[in-house]
Amino acid sequence: MVALTAERKKELIEGFRIHENDTGSPEVQVAILTERINQLSEHLRVHKKDFHSRRGLLKMVGQRRALLNYLRDYDFKRYQRLIEKLGLRK
Repeated sequence: MVALTAERKKELIEGFRIHENDTGSPEVQVAILTERINQLSEHLRVHKKDFHSRRGLLKMVGQRRALLNYLRDYDFKRYQRLIEKLGLRK
């Protein structure tokens, strides 16, 4: 399992930020969490009995869900653009 590299994190921030100095908007946070969730899912496909990492994955999924719920209630258009851009909800 490889941690999210600084370069990849910077790319995600630049791709999802709302304004020049934005690093913590819900869009950026969800994008970073989605990247980590995808990496961890791959790890768990190989290491099926890694229950400690599975718990971390479930916590991240819950955190992402809460951020998405917030964004959906706060600004539905931003929410729709984000899930479309990330390819969530098939």
